[in-house]
Amino acid sequence: MRTYAPKASQIEREWYVVDAEGLVLGRMATEVAKILRGKHKPTFAPYIDGGDHVVVVNADKVVLTGDKAANKMVHRHSGYPGGLRSESYGDLLARRPAEAVRRTVRGMLPHTRLGRAQLRKLKVYAGPHHPHAAQQPQTLQLPHAQAR
Repeated sequence: MRTYAPKASQIEREWYVVDAEGLVLGRMATEVAKILRGKHKPTFAPYIDGGDHVVVVNADKVVLTGDKAANKMVHRHSGYPGGLRSESYGDLLARRPAEAVRRTVRGMLPHTRLGRAQLRKLKVYAGPHHPHAAQQPQTLQLPHAQAR
C-alpha cells in the first residue's frame, strides 16, 4: 500500500469563525494556527498549504493572563541603527487589537513562504462584524481557551 501524498489541486478549504470574546490570546492562537496549517485534517502534509480560512471576530475582547498585559513586550525594528521600538501587549491590544492577534498567530506558523501563505488565510476584526458571510463560515467553539 502506498502512502497518500496530497496535491495542491485536491485541497478543499473551509471557512471558520472564531469569537475571541473572553478567550485567552495564546490558547486561542494555537488553535487558530493549527487550523491555518491544516493539522486538524487527516491529509496533513508539512510541505503543502492544506489549511482552512479562519475569521477572528471580537479581537478587542481577548484576554491576557497574569501580568502579561504590562510585562510582555512587542518589538519591531525599522532596520536602521537605533530603530528598535517596543510597547507592552496591553498597549498594543488597546491601540490595534487585530494586529496583536495577527502577530501572535504569526509567531506560531512556519517562518517561510509556506507560513506567509498560511497567514494570508487569517482575517482578524476588532468588532463583531465581518464581510465574509458569503463564504458561509462555520462557528468554531474553543472551550479550553476560555479564561478561568
